[in-house]
Amino acid sequence: MGMPSGMELAIIAIVIILLFGAKKIPELAKGLGSGIKNFKQALNEDEVASTTTQKKEETTIKS
Repeated sequence: MGMPSGMELAIIAIVIILLFGAKKIPELAKGLGSGIKNFKQALNEDEVASTTTQKKEETTIKS
């Protein structure tokens, strides 16, 4: 199964518009974008926290 063709994408878009309505789609996209942004921010915060913890452990071991 490869990428959907142009006709398949058009049918998917029509079904989405019928299900959610044209006014709801921007709200859904905004919510999806916000969720992705929050997820990336949480990943970055977790990475910083783990790096800080590793540095503290390294200095404790050296002392």
